[in-house]
Amino acid sequence: MKRPLEGVRVLTIEHFGAGPYATLLMAELGAEVIKIESPSLGGDASRPTGPFLLGEHDSQYFQTFSRGKKSAAVELKTLQGREDFERLVASAEAVVNNLRGDQPVKLGLTFEALKGINPAIVCGHLSAYGRGNSREGWPGYDYPMQAECGLMSLTGEPDGPPTRMGVSIIDFMSGATFAFAVVSGILSARATGEGCDVDVSLFDVALHQLSYPAIWAMNAGHVTERLPGGAHPSLAPVQRVKTADGYGQLMCMTQKFWDELCALTARPDLAADPRFADLAARRAHLPALTQAVDALFATRTNADWTALLAGRVPFGPVNSLTEALDNPFVAEVAMRDVVDHPDRPEGLQMLAAPVRIDGARMPGMRSPKLGEHTGELLG
Repeated sequence: MKRPLEGVRVLTIEHFGAGPYATLLMAELGAEVIKIESPSLGGDASRPTGPFLLGEHDSQYFQTFSRGKKSAAVELKTLQGREDFERLVASAEAVVNNLRGDQPVKLGLTFEALKGINPAIVCGHLSAYGRGNSREGWPGYDYPMQAECGLMSLTGEPDGPPTRMGVSIIDFMSGATFAFAVVSGILSARATGEGCDVDVSLFDVALHQLSYPAIWAMNAGHVTERLPGGAHPSLAPVQRVKTADGYGQLMCMTQKFWDELCALTARPDLAADPRFADLAARRAHLPALTQAVDALFATRTNADWTALLAGRVPFGPVNSLTEALDNPFVAEVAMRDVVDHPDRPEGLQMLAAPVRIDGARMPGMRSPKLGEHTGELLG
């Protein structure tokens, strides 16, 4: 089937989450992504990440981030390995890594180091804190970024401790940003014949997620704080609600949705209450609004509310992990698939690519065994 990045060859020196997530997106969209892996080190450091292993140098964790890619066993720090690597650089459009910021220069992965081999090569660097600064040699991961960049201080209940997201959202946001940046560099190189260095850091992306609360703080001196129910800082009711059998998330982002909620629940008294007349009034009287909304939503189950509000007022049940995966809508939109795997005869269930091309999702392929494609790529 049609994949828009077919014909793009990307070499990657990567491990764990953010970098592999970026190249996963590229591979799903058709790029030939070649993992340059050191066999003496066991390849990508995430290969043996447990607890669910799949034969030698493989795991369900590794499969999550590297499916659809190829693997070349290359000892980059040896003369032969460097020669093999440069042979691949000559035919590639990008060389990317997610190493510490001080490593690309040491390993010769920059545009300056590789332009003599391929003047159109795009060299992508995804690091914790970026390059050319006092922290370029620091290791770093998602969770400390959520902490230092203020995101944890905005998450959770006001009377509870700061809370991180339940998944490594900064890794994924940085990976998506990196993929976009590298593909943008490739487009420029195709047009001009000249490559470049592309830099993205976890820190920069995490700080960028502060979005409008940062603008409010810098320009109006307003410090956004956590509100009960995870309420929105300016729109109401946009918050978690307690239902008869769990929790849900209500999103009355506009006056239209509030009016519709009052009509669908036959509550003209709420619509007529001057405290709740408009967005400004509801925000000013958030405690009273929360009490009224919680009392309303406690009268029905999540399934009842989903059926009643469907397509009329934005609402979603707070599902567990298994409830989220077993949601019939997930099956309807084909967001789960099964890939063949030599160490799992029944196949490996996975999440499908979150992109459709001409209405269809691209079929998934398993991650490579360590060095599986060395012969194919280097002869």
